Amino acid sequence: MCNNDFSGKFISYLHRYGQIYIDKKIEPYGIGSGQFSFLMRLYHEDGVNQEYLSNYLKMDKATTTRALKKLVDKGYVFKKIDEGDRRSYMIFLTDKGKKLEPDMKKIASEWEDILLSGFDKSQRKDIMNSLEMMFKNVSEIMQDK
Repeated sequence: MCNNDFSGKFISYLHRYGQIYIDKKIEPYGIGSGQFSFLMRLYHEDGVNQEYLSNYLKMDKATTTRALKKLVDKGYVFKKIDEGDRRSYMIFLTDKGKKLEPDMKKIASEWEDILLSGFDKSQRKDIMNSLEMMFKNVSEIMQDK
């Protein structure tokens, strides 16, 4: 690595390229990369509280609201009042949203294959461990913010 480079630069580049790649792949579905992570989370855990989604995905509430509105407008998810807290909503996939799951998971898998191309299994594990450690480092600092 050059003396003028820092890890954040490469993380930023990878993030932006990932957004561009995913945007292009999901454009036919009428959504963007901003909604992709919400769909992917709902495929793992459908029927969760909107605030939980914000916290899990590390998104502010306004971003979450906009992303979910677009998914609702496109018919991929619906909101239901949370009976445990009537001021908030539970988010559920519609049948239309559920039908996208194989396509969305394929796109995510393709991107990961691109990212990890040329790395063996051990290197891939090391990369994931390193990224997790970086996330934990940042999370500890950001919890206080």
